[in-house]
Amino acid sequence: MMPFYGDVAQFQQAVTSVLEQDDPELRLVVVDDCHPDPTPRRWLDSLGDARVHYLRNETNLGVNGNFRRCVDLVTADWFVVMGCDDLMHRDYLSTVRTLARHHPDAAVIAPGVDVIDENGQPVTPLGDRIKSVLAPPRATVLAGERLATTLYHGNWTYFPSLLWRTAAVREVGFRPGLEIVLDLALLVDLAGAGGSLVYDPEVVFSYRRHSASVSSVQAVDGRRFAEENRFFAEEAERCAARGWPKAARAARWHATSRLNHLSARVGAGIGRLRGSSGS
Repeated sequence: MMPFYGDVAQFQQAVTSVLEQDDPELRLVVVDDCHPDPTPRRWLDSLGDARVHYLRNETNLGVNGNFRRCVDLVTADWFVVMGCDDLMHRDYLSTVRTLARHHPDAAVIAPGVDVIDENGQPVTPLGDRIKSVLAPPRATVLAGERLATTLYHGNWTYFPSLLWRTAAVREVGFRPGLEIVLDLALLVDLAGAGGSLVYDPEVVFSYRRHSASVSSVQAVDGRRFAEENRFFAEEAERCAARGWPKAARAARWHATSRLNHLSARVGAGIGRLRGSSGS
């Protein structure tokens, strides 16, 4: 599944990376959230690839709404909500499907990820360096309070890279009203429902980090952290009621969220200083 609303050239790169996968059961569904440019659909039609299916929403649903629609449209036992500007490496699907075969009851498979910029060059921003430190150092299976606790310390996963088990996701679904932390909410809800996450650090996916992303834009103006603060406060209460004291403590502190907030404020301040100096 590929929810689409973004840069056309990067979208074409993302689609190409999917179609280069060596998987006979591959099916790509592009869900256009009312993008004003007709070029993406025309380009997809020009490919003449029976594996590609295009749908256009009647109205703009937004990030959360379009993700929910993608999940509703899934027909396979496992699925990926692929970012429309990210890149699968050639061995991505073979790697995550092998992990899924070895762990058929897992709720989600998380592979290793590297980060690229608008031009496809490797980058290591502060937030992604934090993620790499928080991620498990080796292949592992996490579940229950242990999974929730590590995610509350900091969400080290990359949502577009994750392979989800359809039945598990449909049991919990995306929480309404969230834009930035909807992926984290889904992961911890799966943990609360008894689901497990299988992690393998082998890098098979490239996540594109740029200032035009929803999370980057909202980080600077503070909306991201208003949503996160509300979310973590509610999670702390929920975990305490569930009898998960470590997870409740981690949700209460969510130190990495505060560090990211500081980083965004510093970056915005530097940008304003450069703008005022004319440099």
